[in-house]
Amino acid sequence: MTAQNSATRPLSIAVRPASGPTAPAAGAGSGADHGGSGADHGGSPAAGNRSGTLLALLGVVAFSLTFPATAWGLESFGPWSLVALRSVLAAAVAGVFLLAGRVRPPAREHWAGLAVVAGGVVVGFPLLTTLALRSSTTSHAAVVVGLLPLTTAALSALRTGARPSRRFWAAAVTGAAIVLGFTLAQSGGSPSAGDAYLFGALLVCAAGYTEGGRLARTLPGWQVIGWALVLCLPLSLAGSALGLAYEPVHLTGHGLAGLLWAAAGSTFLGLYVWYRGMAAIGAPRASQLQLAQPLLTLFWSVVLLGEELSPATPLAACAVLVCITATQRVK
Repeated sequence: MTAQNSATRPLSIAVRPASGPTAPAAGAGSGADHGGSGADHGGSPAAGNRSGTLLALLGVVAFSLTFPATAWGLESFGPWSLVALRSVLAAAVAGVFLLAGRVRPPAREHWAGLAVVAGGVVVGFPLLTTLALRSSTTSHAAVVVGLLPLTTAALSALRTGARPSRRFWAAAVTGAAIVLGFTLAQSGGSPSAGDAYLFGALLVCAAGYTEGGRLARTLPGWQVIGWALVLCLPLSLAGSALGLAYEPVHLTGHGLAGLLWAAAGSTFLGLYVWYRGMAAIGAPRASQLQLAQPLLTLFWSVVLLGEELSPATPLAACAVLVCITATQRVK
């Protein structure tokens, strides 16, 4: 739930478990344990693959629009108001789905893990990236947050005790070095405040994805993010009231569209179609589609926001994608 997500969610890369829109095991658990394939439900394998690919692709597109939508939302709302309102609206959407499906609340032992998911994916990542986008461009943020799958893999290895190969760590460290070098070059030799927020967002979101992957062994992935949103609802309502009281509001069409998309499109519905797609085609194939997410965000930053990309921006994004691909091919 990059998310994330923002968000930059989740990608299947050599370490399990992981979760969310860019972390792997949540998708894998959701698909293998709770979704099944198109053929399992009576349809042909080919039809299930086509529909699953389409759903997963729609999820990637939804996630790629998160940063541009946030930038639009900041035209109308302060950062604290925007994040709180986004969470409230997403929780409302999640609540409708949970009620419509008559989903029972998770067992008591799951709530601590859901709190970690909520802190990382629902609160931490959206807040830190929103604060970063006050001074950073969406294209710059897309390159930095493109490192999220590798960050998630590293934290997953520490959390689960897995031991990826030296080649995996070499690719992961190379990707991190590329992003660090890119941020230093873009900010004149020292990280900016926006970069500090983005690197913090990577850590908290990766922690949320990792814990979500553990939960997705017993709960469908969309229910993990749904219950995390519901868990945060009291805090989100209080944050909305305080934010709207102390931050100026200038309603514009872009601002409202950005808020609505970040809430319904990126935070919940994007995850919903992503997990359904993963259930049909499997995490490895779905993760290949997600490699396009940073580049799609660069495209939207130009088309929707009119940003001008430096030559280093697409090169850095492609280099990170090469490193991510390398981690998928080694154990």
